This record gives sequence, structure tokens and C-alpha cells, in this order.
Amino acid sequence: MNRRRSNIEIIADMLKVGENGAGKTEIMYSANMSYAQIQKYLGFLLSHGFINKVKVGNPSVTYQVTDKGGELLKNINYIVEVLEFRNGHNGNGA
Repeated sequence: MNRRRSNIEIIADMLKVGENGAGKTEIMYSANMSYAQIQKYLGFLLSHGFINKVKVGNPSVTYQVTDKGGELLKNINYIVEVLEFRNGHNGNGA
């Protein structure tokens, strides 16, 4: 099934890539995003304290998931797991 990802799925993908620190380009390609999307979502994640911008050189910048961002990722994964289970993916059509 080919469908668009939700905002939450995009955020989860970005947080997964940034768990060990990642540059903008790495996040963009790993999370399969456009430049406009990466700008929008990085701004959101930074402003809400889910990721930090870490300077590792000049002009090299890495983005690192914060503890708050790690908690968000755990919560997203839990919710997705529960919803998929309740959408009938448990084998009995529930």
C-alpha cells in the first residue's frame, strides 16, 4: 500500500536517525525528506526541545536527540504498535 506518512511518522523517522547524532543531510536522506520538509521539521523539533544542535566543527553541525526527544520517540512507537494491533493486524480482524 502506497500512502503518505503522517507528521508523527516523519518526526519518528527523524528522531530515530538522530539518536546517535546526525547531520542535516543524513537526516534528510535517511528519513526520505525534501529540503523544505527538513527545514520545517528541524525547526519544530529544535523549538520544542526534542533535539539539540551540536557544533562539531566549522561549519559542521550535528543534531542530537534530547532525553525529551527520546521519550517522544518511545511514546510514538508505543502508540503505533497499539493502533496497528487494534486495526486488525493481530490475525483475528479485531
